[in-house]
Amino acid sequence: MNSAFTASPFVGKTFGVTVSRLHKSFGRATVLTDINLDVKPGEIFCIMGPSGSGKSVLLKHIAGLETATSGEVRIGEFDAADPETRNKIHLALVFQAGALFSSLSVYDNLALYPREHRQGNEAGIRERVMHALSILSLEKAVHKFPSDLSGGMKKRVAIARALVMEPQLLLYDEPTSELDPVMSATLTEIIATLREQTAVTSIVVTHDRDLAFNIADRLAFVMDGRIRGLGLPADFKSPADPVIANFLNPVIDLKNPRFKQLENHHE
Repeated sequence: MNSAFTASPFVGKTFGVTVSRLHKSFGRATVLTDINLDVKPGEIFCIMGPSGSGKSVLLKHIAGLETATSGEVRIGEFDAADPETRNKIHLALVFQAGALFSSLSVYDNLALYPREHRQGNEAGIRERVMHALSILSLEKAVHKFPSDLSGGMKKRVAIARALVMEPQLLLYDEPTSELDPVMSATLTEIIATLREQTAVTSIVVTHDRDLAFNIADRLAFVMDGRIRGLGLPADFKSPADPVIANFLNPVIDLKNPRFKQLENHHE
């Protein structure tokens, strides 16, 4: 392992995540109901489910970006909702759209966090930035701007930026969305490889069945704000629950298409 990571006091120390009886409402709309999860330290845990099921809201609670209506989320022994937790634990969130600063080069996007938090001198920051870029084969993009990058490269830069933070908990929100199959496979391999290199706990919100089945240690299926299934990837290969089975293995029926069924249901 490269010394840029072994020199950090956070490397080798991982944290699990415990979600206990989590409820979240926005006004009269209930988004999450009685969510209970226990993510083990060093695990790759995938959260799947249809759009609007509450997956990303759950991820934001783990990241401390949302406050629960009731219940709690703990990272190790720390309360995820407590702002002080981010001073004790290195947590990084890879946003679905990348969330790169368009006015900054790739290098400056990665250097921004350690500069703002005064984490070493410029030479040390450069070592961390270049190491993160090398892991993701992005050295040639160092002076480019986000507008010069493909969708796949933006995703990789966003992950590299997260690595510069030397995270103990790495959260991904739909990392393979809007990517072609080859780049999706590449991002899947990256997530798995990073866990091996940095011993980081990874929680991945995804629609990507191939990603979840290939790298998840365990996964949860969320439907209508509730956990409908929880287990090993093998448990979801032939699920008994017809709702989960239909999501993971949808049958295309041109003679009786889904949208016609929905029209008939609402008449």
